[in-house]
Amino acid sequence: METLFERSVADASKLVKLTDDDYALFQRTDEACNELLVPEFEKYMERKFDDNVPEVLKKYNLMGVPISKKYGGSGARPLVHALTLERFGQVGLGVVTFVDVHQALGSLTLQEWGSEELKQRYLTKAATGEVVLAYALTEPEAGSDPASLKTQYRKDGDNYYLNGSKYLISNGSVANRLIVFAYPEGQTKGMTAFLVDAKESGFAVDMKLEEKMGLFTSDTAMLSFTDVRVPKEDVIGEEGRGLAVAYSGLLNGRIGIASGSIGVMEDCLNQVKERVSSRTQHGKLIGKHQLIQRHVTKIASNLESSRWLVYHAALKKEEYDNTKTDLGLRAEADRISAVAKYVATRSAWDSADSAVQCFGGFGYSILSPVAKHLIDSRVARIYEGTDEVMELKIASTVLGRDFEAYR
Repeated sequence: METLFERSVADASKLVKLTDDDYALFQRTDEACNELLVPEFEKYMERKFDDNVPEVLKKYNLMGVPISKKYGGSGARPLVHALTLERFGQVGLGVVTFVDVHQALGSLTLQEWGSEELKQRYLTKAATGEVVLAYALTEPEAGSDPASLKTQYRKDGDNYYLNGSKYLISNGSVANRLIVFAYPEGQTKGMTAFLVDAKESGFAVDMKLEEKMGLFTSDTAMLSFTDVRVPKEDVIGEEGRGLAVAYSGLLNGRIGIASGSIGVMEDCLNQVKERVSSRTQHGKLIGKHQLIQRHVTKIASNLESSRWLVYHAALKKEEYDNTKTDLGLRAEADRISAVAKYVATRSAWDSADSAVQCFGGFGYSILSPVAKHLIDSRVARIYEGTDEVMELKIASTVLGRDFEAYR
């Protein structure tokens, strides 16, 4: 019987021409996910970062999926990349978070904005997994508003020196290179993006944030920078263009998280189907109870409506990638990615809630296969852009710039 992921691949083949390399990539992704199932569950029970993930990804040559073949990656187009994240979502959002940060926020940002020298030095290593990337934008007082960043830099000769702190940074304590955003000292304009070496003096992981309500297998950290040196060659993009760099990374990241959320819904549907087809209550299989069927219908409907939005966003992003000077197309890709992220993450949360209900009391235990989806999918409505920020972005495209809540 065709799996949900196989169905997605078949549907994608009707939207774009898939190559033999694409099908081989899907096969490797599927094998990697099967290998990760047990260790991911074990690490989740221990509430520890799943250090198996980078090792398994390296084993199956999956660290550089969206990176150009020129730099040692698979060169996957956005829809193909989205499908791999969809498959990882079936394993869990902890895996998706590691992959999305390293690939969508990290690697694609470096590929789009980095100098050729930076790409040769670091993007090639990101493709093999020798370098693991993090994306350090959020701060204790700056989440949805990047303009309120407090991290600053000063220039001294051929070097920049960073001071400040970053908060809730995924991959923060396991990355060896971090994309860090900062303003010039004493200014609130001219944000710049830097590629920081985690071994540089003055960089510190202040704490690993393990008191989360979920997403236990994802590494999350608070970081500090005390006169951390960055050579001028490691500026990403031009000095003062950091806000554009940040927004382009978030566009990629939102499609990634939306894609992972599709996988969450797929696993919820798979688990519920098995549960309601085997558990008996009141003299019959619970799947024959109409109120249970209502939950099944909700999950299936959420999944079907969300995944086409995500595929549309990935195709629109590819269209923009091929026409970088078209600002109208850039705005449209940004809009569709916001809609896809908003709908898919909320639908994943709703679907996981229905899945827990179908499992009954056992569903409330993280020993069940669906509870982690419920507690993990909640954060998907916060990181990479909160529900509220997505709502403001979407509404302003309908009402016009005069109705933008902030500029």
